[in-house]
Amino acid sequence: MVLMMKAKKHMQLGLMLLVALALVIRVRVTAAADQVVAPTTQTPNYTLPGCTNTCGNINIPYPFGTGISSSPQKNCSLSHRYNLNCTESKLYYGKNIRVLNISLEGHQMDVSHYVSKFCDGDSKANDPSLWINPSFSISSNENKFITVGCDHYGYLNNYYDGYTYSTGCLTRCYGNDLHTLKTKINGNCSGLGCCQVDIPPGTRNITHRVYNFSNFSEPMRNCGYSFLAKLGSYKFSIDHLHGLSNKTFPLVMDWTVGNESCSASSKNKDDYVCMKNSYCDDKDLDYGYRCRCKDGYEGNPYHPDGCVDIDECKTSKHSCLSEYNCHNIDGNHTCFCPKGQSGSGTKEEGCHQTQKLITIVIGVSVGVLSLVTVTCLLCLIHQRRKLIKLKEKYFRQNGGVILQEHLSTIQDPSQTFQVFTEEQLEKATNNYDESLILGRGGYGTVFKGILPNNKIVAVKKSRLIDQSQVNQFINEVVVLSQINHRNVVKLLGCCLETEVPLLVYEFVNNGTLFEYLHNESKACNVSWKTRLRIAAEAAEALSYLHSAASIPIIHRDVKSANILLDENYTAKVSDFGASRLVPLDQTELETIVQGTLGYLDPEYMQTSQLTEKSDVYSFGVVLVELLTGKKALIFDKSEEKISTAKHFLSCLKEGCLLQVLETGILNEGNKEEIKEVAVLASMCLSLKGEERPSMKQVAMELEGMRLMDKHPWSNTEQNLEESQYLLHEANSTFEHGNSSSYHQTTAGYDSLRDLELIVLDDGR
Repeated sequence: MVLMMKAKKHMQLGLMLLVALALVIRVRVTAAADQVVAPTTQTPNYTLPGCTNTCGNINIPYPFGTGISSSPQKNCSLSHRYNLNCTESKLYYGKNIRVLNISLEGHQMDVSHYVSKFCDGDSKANDPSLWINPSFSISSNENKFITVGCDHYGYLNNYYDGYTYSTGCLTRCYGNDLHTLKTKINGNCSGLGCCQVDIPPGTRNITHRVYNFSNFSEPMRNCGYSFLAKLGSYKFSIDHLHGLSNKTFPLVMDWTVGNESCSASSKNKDDYVCMKNSYCDDKDLDYGYRCRCKDGYEGNPYHPDGCVDIDECKTSKHSCLSEYNCHNIDGNHTCFCPKGQSGSGTKEEGCHQTQKLITIVIGVSVGVLSLVTVTCLLCLIHQRRKLIKLKEKYFRQNGGVILQEHLSTIQDPSQTFQVFTEEQLEKATNNYDESLILGRGGYGTVFKGILPNNKIVAVKKSRLIDQSQVNQFINEVVVLSQINHRNVVKLLGCCLETEVPLLVYEFVNNGTLFEYLHNESKACNVSWKTRLRIAAEAAEALSYLHSAASIPIIHRDVKSANILLDENYTAKVSDFGASRLVPLDQTELETIVQGTLGYLDPEYMQTSQLTEKSDVYSFGVVLVELLTGKKALIFDKSEEKISTAKHFLSCLKEGCLLQVLETGILNEGNKEEIKEVAVLASMCLSLKGEERPSMKQVAMELEGMRLMDKHPWSNTEQNLEESQYLLHEANSTFEHGNSSSYHQTTAGYDSLRDLELIVLDDGR
């Protein structure tokens, strides 16, 4: 992994050099642009957030809108004047004006308008009308009023400021057959069968109709039509004299905003709607004003975001020799080499030479980049191969081949031990993020990890191991992987690709017994019943390791910090970093003394002979913690009280046990149980291992207490007498407070009083 990271750094360095070269070239090209930084390219917004921007195939730009915005809650249009309705993918203005198109730049809206028709025999002609608010007007430049017929006249009424103004046109045939002129008049509305007139400026509220001259009654002259139509939307045909099938034609309306001129509408007024990078225009308008984007900008001048910059360098709008000579600035652009240099042409030739130089430099840069890229890729491939070989070396060095052979012999399909890759555990622990550390100890650091199947695990990074003990390490891993006990933390897998093996355990989420007992916010809530159950479960786990596992296991670091609690406060013995397997033909092992200060077996410290009774002694200290609620060592106490176990035994012997018990755990219902556990703890703390009970006996005794089924203690005659005496003394202590001095002490107490503590590392 280190080699791979170095290769990546080399490649990154090469890319940084090339980027620096490109920047130097860019600075040279844009020197004439006064070193102005180009603005960030933005996409114009045309509709308010949360509003519908189309209806069918028609775009709806603000200030127009339909309904209410979903976020934030506000109208989608500027005001009620610009409200539109979308019904079945058809857009309407008001109740019945069909909208065909909306132009933001031209400030026009195309609508559909009806045709006026009159035929002989009709009582009257139909009279289409159009009534619109002052912000809209019928475009005089984009529409014509048209009459179609033979011997018909149409007129247009415009109602304005209480007055009526009319205009129109007529067509007369005087008995002539227009079919003879078919080729000349088709496509033209010039007076023969069709006439048209301009629309007066400012036309808003209108009606129009058509009539015929009553003296003519030829069949082809019976019907006439008049209508308003957008320029280019209607082409006359002689066949229309026999009937016009169109019922509507497109009509163009101009629109404005506001109700005052630009001079009267100040930017300080709330109703001024021209936004950023836009200006106000009221030229040739009789009502309101229009907003337009400034030169160099585009978008919607009415939208709150305003108009955005146009990157002229990426369009044909720039005046430079090429895009490479163009530098975009806010609202404009600058050129290093403009087009069409005046004069002798020397400057333009210089620009061409510079352009050639830039092209050459870019070509060389691309070549160098390609060379560096290929070199870095080859380096990465080489480093990756070295990394793979290194992982294979660690795998063999850490006993991976031996582990695979062991696992291949396991027949039990329920065993789900997994060999993980380094990448899998790095990903699970977010590359061993310190925020995921669950704990640190003498044998390594434990991280919280999440596997791809979302299973939470505990990943332990151990310290360096003795390579001469690889076979034993693998053997222990195999044995521990097969342990399936509810009170032992399950070993799920390992990783052997790293210099130091990684172990993966089940995740236990409620902390340690040490934290549970000594955390001030929790300790007072730990009932005696819970303490007794936890003690019984931990004892059962150690008993299983000593006598029920396929190969006996001595934990060698039993302490409250290595007893985990799950969500139900079920005890689980953990941390087998110091554990040792006991060959079936041996009862003790000679090892370097390891363990945790305060929990270490005195006999083991003196002889270096590790036995199962060493775990019994350490468990006795845990029982004392459960009884007293105090840590194994308290350095701010007097010398005789530093060791909680030693102080406990002293109080038990002197008849003052009540003084060292945890406040609040004693009551009339559990008095006998507490006395028995105190005696049991004292027997576990005997200085001679042979005088201590086995973990199986301890587990049976604790479980018996839990079930209220007292089992008689039967070890040796000496221990029985001592147990009875201690029980008698304990009874005296509980009943009378203080008792007479105890003179018949065991050799164990005398030895413990004189024992010198050996300072060791923490050992977690």
